[in-house]
Amino acid sequence: MITALITGITGQDGSYLTELLLDKGYQVHGLVRRHSSTKRRRLDHLFADPSIYGRRLHLHYADLDDPTTIRRVLTTVEPDELYHLAGQSHVGASFEIPESTCDTTAMGTLRLLEIIRDLPKRPRMLQTSSSEIFGRPDTTPQSEATPHRPVTPYGVAKTFATDMVRVYRESFDFFACNAICYNHESPRRGESFVTRKISRGVAAIARGETDHLTLGSLDARRDWGFAPEYVAGMWQMLQHDTPDDYVLATGRSHSLQDFLEAAFAVVDRDYRDHIRTDPRFVRPAEVHHLVGDPSKAVAELGWRAQTGLQELARIMVEHDLQHPSL
Repeated sequence: MITALITGITGQDGSYLTELLLDKGYQVHGLVRRHSSTKRRRLDHLFADPSIYGRRLHLHYADLDDPTTIRRVLTTVEPDELYHLAGQSHVGASFEIPESTCDTTAMGTLRLLEIIRDLPKRPRMLQTSSSEIFGRPDTTPQSEATPHRPVTPYGVAKTFATDMVRVYRESFDFFACNAICYNHESPRRGESFVTRKISRGVAAIARGETDHLTLGSLDARRDWGFAPEYVAGMWQMLQHDTPDDYVLATGRSHSLQDFLEAAFAVVDRDYRDHIRTDPRFVRPAEVHHLVGDPSKAVAELGWRAQTGLQELARIMVEHDLQHPSL
């Protein structure tokens, strides 16, 4: 039985990846931060299954700034694969907490690499990178060869982590990959991310709980995909014969206005009747023209994004209509 360790297991990607690996017969271990609350709603359905939790799914308390505990977990578990998904991942918040963003996202990855470097049995490792490493690129779409030009603290931290993974792969014979992920969404997306804010807001308007939704600029454009498909791509990278970096993206760019139109269409409303804008929600530095070129992942891994923007918006809004408290 293959054993995997996931950092950030309670997040959107971590929960979908956990389900994927369990379906493939893996033993799954996850690192979680210690909180006063033990509610981890994205994994609750797995905790409630006595045939899974404590048998094939195991959690360990450890923070990314706690290398002693992480080393102990890795030595005990001896994973075959390590998926490093943890870190402060909210781009807007990184302007408010740049030091902690860099400590968890950048230095947390380096600490993990150093621990793996000393292990007698090194796991295959994947680090989730981000389109934010490209910042304001000169060319569109962006590929694995596009120069890194981050314009946000989060982007800078991810650039450091991405380059470190490559350096350790080339210098110390690591099987280590970077999944350069463009925006990928789902009903499990955090409520502070704009797509989930929109889907929850549309559902609340449809239920008559409010009559408007407040956002920042509607002109921002993103390459939006469906999260479960992206974690499948991460798994495919670690099954490949050789380690490398891959862009995971749809290859299509949409504006926030496009997402709003699709989301409000689910409840047969015109978004223009319900949207207000507030400059407080505009980032100090905004990325532009971020759209990925997934041709390498398509050619070498056989991976391809399947879910378009209209379907993605429908999935998210219908979930929030059915589950108003989640």
